[in-house]
Amino acid sequence: MSKRHLDVELQMSVVVRRTNTFAVRPLSTQDERLLRDLLDASASLWNELNYERRQQFFESDSVWDTDDYRKRYVGVLGSATAQQVIRKNGEAWRSFFAAREDGEDTAPPGYWGNEDDGRELRTYIRNDQYTLETGERSRVEIPVGQDLKDEYGLGYHDRLRLEVAGDPKWEGEQGRLELYYDEVDGTFRAFQPVTIPDSRQDLPIAEESAALDVGANNLVACTTTTGQQYLYEGCDLFARFRETTEEIARLQSKLPERRSLSESRKTESSGRLREGRYSSRRIRRLYRKRTRRRDHAQDALVRHLMERLYGDGVATVYVGNLTDVLSEHWSARVNEKTHQFWAYRSFIDRLATTAEEYGITVEVESEAYTTVECPVCGERDDTERDGDVFRCSCGYEGHADLDASRTFLERQAGESEVGSMARPVRLKWDDHNWSEIPHSPERASPNEERTNQSTGDGKLASVGTA
Repeated sequence: MSKRHLDVELQMSVVVRRTNTFAVRPLSTQDERLLRDLLDASASLWNELNYERRQQFFESDSVWDTDDYRKRYVGVLGSATAQQVIRKNGEAWRSFFAAREDGEDTAPPGYWGNEDDGRELRTYIRNDQYTLETGERSRVEIPVGQDLKDEYGLGYHDRLRLEVAGDPKWEGEQGRLELYYDEVDGTFRAFQPVTIPDSRQDLPIAEESAALDVGANNLVACTTTTGQQYLYEGCDLFARFRETTEEIARLQSKLPERRSLSESRKTESSGRLREGRYSSRRIRRLYRKRTRRRDHAQDALVRHLMERLYGDGVATVYVGNLTDVLSEHWSARVNEKTHQFWAYRSFIDRLATTAEEYGITVEVESEAYTTVECPVCGERDDTERDGDVFRCSCGYEGHADLDASRTFLERQAGESEVGSMARPVRLKWDDHNWSEIPHSPERASPNEERTNQSTGDGKLASVGTA
């Protein structure tokens, strides 16, 4: 059998993972309290187990020799759900150790909130322990522990029934269900991974490539070897991030100065300490809200992009390594965009994990000088960037980030492999979805870009410059 025929045989037998996303609604106030108690108990289990493992790790002991938390929480969560939370924590620690072996400087798994500011309400339901029915009255039924059943008047065989909003996009073998409370939207959500046969067997063998330019004015500029270009705009998202950051700084400036424990006890009744505690709770909530809003947009972006690239027949995605960028072109503004707002390492993890679901490989490569190199004449020294507009002394003018992604792709895949460019697809975030922006006359082509969407940083507007 030839190698090509072998590749086809392997590809035909591949299965891929997809994820259905739903909004979940309790049917009554009592059901909402029960659901919150269930998710809070799951977070408590995670935190207790994670605390023990962190202590063992810092003391150089094995993190796998822990107490039996399943027995401790079986009454509230049920045996299967308690075991799923424990298993998920184990997966997080195995990923942590794998990253350390690869030389990454990463922190141990963190906690799901805390008792003072509230835990992150989240749980995981084993694939054979929940029932999802969709249609005219979509619903999901999940198990709860006997202690919660007794407290809320459920029978021995009863389960918690929740209304589901949204139709499943993918059908297949259902995986572990994740339930969590989205504080940003005030909504309970469910993620259902499913395993399906690889639909690429009905398409030509995937062999195209794509390259991403990661920034903050435009979160991602993407070019594929098929000539498709996608631009995910980020100015509004970054502006909201900055507003929240400034509010955090304002509240921090009003916190009382740190005192010794004895001084704190003396002034506990003065009101000033209570105000400080109140402010610090608000600060932590703002931090969480800022992070979750960013993560929600990133998650949606990555999945939306991978679906597009999957349809384009892309097998490999190249993304730039920003290490050199930060060391050579550091500024407080670029640092904020890259580390805090964009969270580059977290983004790459999301990208790789989601790409794997679609059978796409992610490769991190150097993108040095891609945003200062003219795509026509190759000039680097006599070029300039004004927001999104790139200009060269040779007379070329185009979109800086889209040009950078194309230059990056040509370096990785070969210039001859990149086809002529179609009109770029522009997308904007509306807090829920990435939607296409209609083309206006002044946006007829990449070479006719005139709109300056910078945040006032000039050439530092994109963290892709190197």
